[in-house]
Amino acid sequence: MLEKVSTKEQLADIALDITWAKIAQKYFSKSSSWIYNKINEIDGNGGKGGFTEEEKQQFKGALYDLAERIRRTADKLE
Repeated sequence: MLEKVSTKEQLADIALDITWAKIAQKYFSKSSSWIYNKINEIDGNGGKGGFTEEEKQQFKGALYDLAERIRRTADKLE
C-alpha cells in the first residue's frame, strides 16, 4: 500500500516562493490561517482536516492560473 503524501510535502518545491495568504484571499475569499490549516491538513481546532475534494480542485485551478500569469509576464519581458 502506498503511503499518502501530505499536501505540505507536495507543495514543498514552491512553498517559500508563494504568498499563500494572497492565494487564500484572491481565489477563496478566505484568511491566511484558513489556507495554512488546509495545507497542514488540520481543522480550526487542531484536529485532522485538509482540503475537500472541491477545494482541492479549486486550489489546483488557482495554481494553474498563477503559473499562466507568471508565464505571460515572463513572455512580456524584453
